[in-house]
Formats: sequence, C-alpha cells, structure tokens
Amino acid sequence: MSITEDWTDVEWDNFSIWLKAMLTSSEGVVTFIKSDGTERVMKCTLVANQLPKVEIKEGAKPRKESTTSMRVFDLEKNEWRSFTIKKVKQVNFTIE
Repeated sequence: MSITEDWTDVEWDNFSIWLKAMLTSSEGVVTFIKSDGTERVMKCTLVANQLPKVEIKEGAKPRKESTTSMRVFDLEKNEWRSFTIKKVKQVNFTIE
C-alpha cells in the first residue's frame, strides 16, 4: 500500500480502519508529520496486554473517538500519544 495525500476521504477512512486493526494485533512503527511540521517516527501499539491499566471512575463519560486522529500507546515513551491520520507518511510492521 502506498500512502498518498491524493487519497479520497473513503480511502483515508479505509486506511484508518486497517491501521487500527493492525495496531490492535501487533506493534508498528508509524512515521507522520507533527502539527509543527516536523517528522516523527513512533513505535506504538494498541495490543490490549501491552496497554496500561485504566482506572475507570464512576460516572465518568467515555472518551469520544476522533475520526481525524488516532490515539495509540507509544512504546518508547510509555505514554499515550496521537497523530493525525492524514499526516501519516509510512507504516511498518514486523511479521514474526
């Protein structure tokens, strides 16, 4: 798959769904352009057993999921981070 800025909204939506599914099952390296214009390479995941335990507070409202950005767990900083989906330049996964 070749990521291009010329994709339609449907293609970006399909990419977002695919990327989330891949990160839910494995670690990945995502290269994207930050809001300040610099490039960032982030090793991240959404694999359940690699995420920190979240304490759910009684009466807390669920976090609204964005359609333009993706929230992931940065494996090098050990913190939650996010990136704008349309700013992704490259994604790499290692299949073992």
